[in-house]
Amino acid sequence: MARDLLVLLEYGFTDPAHPGERFICPDGAPIEGLLAGEPERARGVDIRRLPFARPRAEVVALLGEQHQGLPVLILGDEHPLPEDAQVANGRHFVTDTRRILALLAQRHGFARVH
Repeated sequence: MARDLLVLLEYGFTDPAHPGERFICPDGAPIEGLLAGEPERARGVDIRRLPFARPRAEVVALLGEQHQGLPVLILGDEHPLPEDAQVANGRHFVTDTRRILALLAQRHGFARVH
């Protein structure tokens, strides 16, 4: 059985267009907060943090070059698939931050967004 895979940009990533600066992803930050608040639940999800630079080989290998935006929740087969998931290379995935948060709550028992 495949587990859900959450792929995020690494904290404090760099961008060659802005030398000497470090960044966070505004879409990934709420997800990182959720993971930090419930580390025991986070262990139930496979999590990868990738550098900013493209191509993002791990995501390209799973979803194709046109789907390497982050964050992305690639859905495993341990839970029913939501009807609104996108599909690429035979894998179901979600890229909207609020939807990722909702699915983490629904599929893994994290606190829900109010």
